[in-house]
Amino acid sequence: MAEFEGKCALVTGAAGGIGQAVAAQLRTAGARVAAADRDLSGIEADAHLPGDLTEAAYADTLAAAARDALGGLHIIVNNAGIARRGPVTASSDDDFAASIAVNVEAPFRICRAAIPLMAQAGGGAIVNVASCWGVRPGPDHAVYCMTKAALASLTQCMGLDHARDGIRVNAVCPNEVDTPMLRSGFELRGFDAQSAVAELGKTVPLGRLAEPGDIADVVLFLASEKARYMCGALVEVNGGKPVS
Repeated sequence: MAEFEGKCALVTGAAGGIGQAVAAQLRTAGARVAAADRDLSGIEADAHLPGDLTEAAYADTLAAAARDALGGLHIIVNNAGIARRGPVTASSDDDFAASIAVNVEAPFRICRAAIPLMAQAGGGAIVNVASCWGVRPGPDHAVYCMTKAALASLTQCMGLDHARDGIRVNAVCPNEVDTPMLRSGFELRGFDAQSAVAELGKTVPLGRLAEPGDIADVVLFLASEKARYMCGALVEVNGGKPVS
């Protein structure tokens, strides 16, 4: 039997690099997957739940919509996120508001709605995608680091509060990952994305940037019975590279 046979999972940010990898790996392992993102064109999933996570009504009802579409809800992967660059003095009101809305408020709303549903059904696993940059500070990403730190803390708090409900809440904390979001950020700053990714990879002790699948493997581990005694953990996946 496949590892996640009979399990139903909601993945946010499913159109992004990590989200696509998580959704694909879950389905390969037997799970039924509900994909959530603004644009789900070309995304393979068992249910498509398009919408804007900055809209409270969408985030508040997403867990129930996934449960209804799939016939159950055992796993949630809060993967959606945005990264705005700059120190506080270079961060706009929009940078602040958008980052809070996507990186903090959306997972808060999804978890708040999902936990009672999952507890009533016997439990489950929630995996949040935080960041090494939320575990310790990094340069010129003040708002991003702040929001990922908030998500990391929320993960630990929920892990403590809801373990007795049979719900394990953990977070994976990547460093840089070779995703379309990372590459578009390089391009916006006038760099050749391929060259920039190669140069950045040289700063990693393992010799390369993480691929989305590297992160997805850890997400699936945390969602699986193999991580049955892990709760409130922040798992760094950084190739040995510190935040710098």
